[in-house]
Amino acid sequence: MPIIEINYLAVIIAVVATFFLGFIWYGKLFGKPWALEMGYDINEKPAAGAMAKGMILNIIGSFFIAYVLAHDIAAWNPVTWGLEPSGASPATMAGMAAFFTWLGFFLPVDLNAVAWEKRSWKFFGINTSYHFLTLLIAAMIIVHM
Repeated sequence: MPIIEINYLAVIIAVVATFFLGFIWYGKLFGKPWALEMGYDINEKPAAGAMAKGMILNIIGSFFIAYVLAHDIAAWNPVTWGLEPSGASPATMAGMAAFFTWLGFFLPVDLNAVAWEKRSWKFFGINTSYHFLTLLIAAMIIVHM
């Protein structure tokens, strides 16, 4: 039976880091194009209550992503099962965990937004690249702590 240990400090730091990535990504970098793709009026500020609700839900979601990613990284580590280390570097482990999690769980949902919600490829690009970077940053923090 594996012994899976989660570093909660790493999970919390990953949540904070990905929260700030989202702030930059959907703010300064791609805020206007994303808002236009969503059909929002970019000249109108959202209500404070809506922003607070969004931020709280984002933090909760980011916690679940980081926690499950930490669990998955530990579960795929041979040491967790009492075996010899694989020899892969922490960066390689983080990259593989981020890529395959994105490929199997995020990319299909992002593609469905194009297929069924009539979202543009621009919207797809903004969101799916954010999802991948979020996973990569979280995984890098988790494996290096």
